[in-house]
Amino acid sequence: MQHTRKEPTVILALLPIVFLIGLLAMNIKIFGTDGLSGSNQLVLVLSSAFAAAIAVYSLKIRWEHLLDGMVKSISSAMSSILILMLIGALAGTWLLSGIVPAMIYYGLQVLSPSIFLLAACFVCGVVSVATGSSWTTVATVGVALLGIGKALGFGEGVIAGAIISGAYFGDKMSPLSDTTNLAPAMAGTDLFTHIRHMAKTTVPSMTITLIIFGVMGIYADGDGSVNQVKEISAVILEQFNITGWLFIVPLVVLVLILKKVAAVPALLIGALLGGVFAIIFQPEVVKMIASVPGESFSFAYLSFKGVMMAMYGEISIVTSNDVVNELLTTRGMAGMMNTIWLIICAMAFGGIMEESGMLRVLAEAVIRKVHSVGSLIASTAATCVFFNVTTSDQYLAILVPGRMYANVYKKRGLKPENLSRTLEDSATVTSVLVPWNTCGATQATVLGVATLTFAPYCFFNIISPFMTVLFGYLKLGINYYTEEEMLEMKKELAV
Repeated sequence: MQHTRKEPTVILALLPIVFLIGLLAMNIKIFGTDGLSGSNQLVLVLSSAFAAAIAVYSLKIRWEHLLDGMVKSISSAMSSILILMLIGALAGTWLLSGIVPAMIYYGLQVLSPSIFLLAACFVCGVVSVATGSSWTTVATVGVALLGIGKALGFGEGVIAGAIISGAYFGDKMSPLSDTTNLAPAMAGTDLFTHIRHMAKTTVPSMTITLIIFGVMGIYADGDGSVNQVKEISAVILEQFNITGWLFIVPLVVLVLILKKVAAVPALLIGALLGGVFAIIFQPEVVKMIASVPGESFSFAYLSFKGVMMAMYGEISIVTSNDVVNELLTTRGMAGMMNTIWLIICAMAFGGIMEESGMLRVLAEAVIRKVHSVGSLIASTAATCVFFNVTTSDQYLAILVPGRMYANVYKKRGLKPENLSRTLEDSATVTSVLVPWNTCGATQATVLGVATLTFAPYCFFNIISPFMTVLFGYLKLGINYYTEEEMLEMKKELAV
């Protein structure tokens, strides 16, 4: 017997969300920051099963349709998964070649505790604007800055917060960024109008962030003494051949990205060049990683083996200094597998929620409560954060609310750049604050710092959605259609 597909009610649509949040809360209490090792993934699998059961038995949706929705959702994250694997490979060869150790070494010579946090945030912001990628910035410059900050005596949470704050500022403002292009496309405006309008809220948010990090640096305890910094520098020099030539590799990657080469080939080239430079500049380190006691092989054999090991698995450079040992460890592609597992499970849950119509119903319920410009912008921001939490993907958090609210903004006389700015101020920046979101999980894996450890220090990411809501309620920096433009729009809609 053929059953007619039913429309979900708000209460029914909320059940999988409540189930997910309840299990995650229990999971965090029991496993803490170890959730990424598998328990968070199982929570998402169980939540997907719960949502699917509701869809099949209550909404009369065929399992085949839900499966198609999951596959489509997971497929949309495949480019992110490829990038994540290549970041793991790049991290491995950049450690083996001495590129990251060189960044740490030179950084220790010029950065003091009083300016470090401010400088880390600012540098990551500049690099991210130039590259258009927060992920690439965190995986390259960010990893080096994390090592420098640890050597200077800062906690890894606050260092990661400064790095991520800067990286996501650039991700928002760069014309090369995918989210910066996606948001205006969804809202119906052009790229540079979007960037100019976004600067009205983004610049104040970043200014406040830099002031906070500047004050924190001034009052830092400075546990990383001069003697400790000298010791770390000496150990790095002892293990690696530190030279300025090593910076050719990150420079090549930067040029490729500025030339708009796609992230996957750019990162692969960076990883392979790192392997070549390891063979040229760090032959002894390569031998140490690849050699087996009691066996003798040619350098060509050991070079191939060492570079491959760095790209796919965990390598550690053991020294006499515990701090340096912690800095000189990387897990390669294999270290990204837990995150990839999480992304697949999260996208499966998002796919079921979207295919069943439950996400749409929840969003429409929010729209009906909107009565003013401020409440409209606040509702948009809240919806974006909601989608980041429930679909675990920043692209869905931009796409779905963008489609939902586009006509609402027009009917209220608000130009589309108001919507695109709100999407970026809330969806793009808050994704990294959610442990099971693709962004939160990725940055936690790349930096080796748990999401809940760095999230309280991501001041830019926390301030941005509040800033855009504040501007909405105060009616600051809001672009309206003129009466003539509204009449013209109504004529176009009539046609």
